[in-house]
Amino acid sequence: MREFWIIFKHAFLSKAKTKSFVITTAIMIAGIFLFANISKIIDTVQTMTGGGDDEQVLYVVDESGQLADRLTLQLSGMKVEQSSESKEALIEKLTSEEIDSVLTLAVDSQGVIEAEYTTMSLMDFAIPMQIQEALQSIQTEMKAEELSLNGEQVQTLFTPIQFEQKNVSPSAKSEDELNQARVLVYVLMFVIYLSVIMYSSMIAMDVANEKSSRVMEILISSVSPVKHMFAKVLGIGSLGIVQILIYGLAGFVALKTSATEVPGGFGDFFSFSDLNVGTLIYAAVFFLLGYFLYATLAALLGSLVSRVEDVQQMIMPMTLLIVAAFIIAMTGLGNPEIGYLKYASYFPFFAPLVMFLRVGMLDLPMWEPLLSIAIMLVTIFVLGWFGARVYKGGVLMYGPSRSLKDIKKAIQLGKE
Repeated sequence: MREFWIIFKHAFLSKAKTKSFVITTAIMIAGIFLFANISKIIDTVQTMTGGGDDEQVLYVVDESGQLADRLTLQLSGMKVEQSSESKEALIEKLTSEEIDSVLTLAVDSQGVIEAEYTTMSLMDFAIPMQIQEALQSIQTEMKAEELSLNGEQVQTLFTPIQFEQKNVSPSAKSEDELNQARVLVYVLMFVIYLSVIMYSSMIAMDVANEKSSRVMEILISSVSPVKHMFAKVLGIGSLGIVQILIYGLAGFVALKTSATEVPGGFGDFFSFSDLNVGTLIYAAVFFLLGYFLYATLAALLGSLVSRVEDVQQMIMPMTLLIVAAFIIAMTGLGNPEIGYLKYASYFPFFAPLVMFLRVGMLDLPMWEPLLSIAIMLVTIFVLGWFGARVYKGGVLMYGPSRSLKDIKKAIQLGKE
């Protein structure tokens, strides 16, 4: 076991000390803190540049003579200035950037408000919507006055109905639980997907690099190829877990120390206060199983190539499996009860994402995730046994790698 732990330690530390790993981790942590404080940063930049203190002035041409004053009361957060100039004159000032925006108001013969908003800004979306809502309220008031309705009678016209949705399916969750589960499952699916791709590829690249530099010949003379394979899988896997924990800790600290407060919005959406802790446990279980499944396959494929340049081509079938699993799982975010998801969740290469999606968003009977986990464990065992045989001969193979047909040659070489 001494040789095993030496290789394990080397695989862990050699990758942890690389500049790419350190820089990537630092950039991700900085990005997490930046994202958590993005609103505060935008406000600070606007204050420093003077953009946040400028109040936009809306110039109004009121052809009806009865809407400008009402609009001023409705748009309390915006300065409204009624102009005596013509619309054409104001448009000329607008094009020369002397003013910000122009609003022309009129009332047709049926008492319907006609409005035209003109601006030079390509990204002006919020203000037109605010003006439209204000004018809609004025339109309602005018129609109420025309029909001699008081305020209480107008309110009764907009009384919402009492509508309650219930789901009697044994696998259904409440709406709040489902919304929170959907967010968490979406985030963790990305974590599992990206981690499996990144760390599995890292293993295949590391094995191919050792072969191309002839270091492999020295290693296998003192330790068995089987020990070498599993020590490398566990070493890089442990590094991946540490990196994810660092990201998780950084995210927790960023949210707790964030200077941005969004009441009833983003913070509440990511509170997960009513979420079952079992979802997080399943996320950890399926992440570990998915990693070891694909990492073993990556080590097997990486042992068949002699050049680092051939790694991506050799692991392409494995990458397609991960991508297919991710696409299938994503289609179930809106409706996790789709029939094909149930069958896909028992396929071992799809289970890490698809079964986690189902168990996170549905109240499944215990035997379903346990059966999927058991199938994955058996697959990992079989793949590990088969992969060890291929790896034993594959690390001794040199020359151009043609295809997956080299697996047979690696097994025969391993027997010798």
